[in-house]
Amino acid sequence: MDENQLLKRITANPKIFGGKPIIRGRRLAVEHILGMLAAGDTPDTILSGYAWLEPEDIQACLVYAHRMVGHERIELLLPCLT
Repeated sequence: MDENQLLKRITANPKIFGGKPIIRGRRLAVEHILGMLAAGDTPDTILSGYAWLEPEDIQACLVYAHRMVGHERIELLLPCLT
């Protein structure tokens, strides 16, 4: 499955979580999956907690995050020397 097909799994509905990106119209935010991965949960652990979730959903969250940060620009702040 290519990235564009994966991203079709990510939707936004203003009536669910204020329009935050969610997985396939369900009440599971992309940020929640990313947070679990960042905390060290494995995809298998996440999948076992959500019977309807598929491995491609987790992959879609990662593609979404990659695309989002790919457009960010980070500027390093240097300490003020006085």
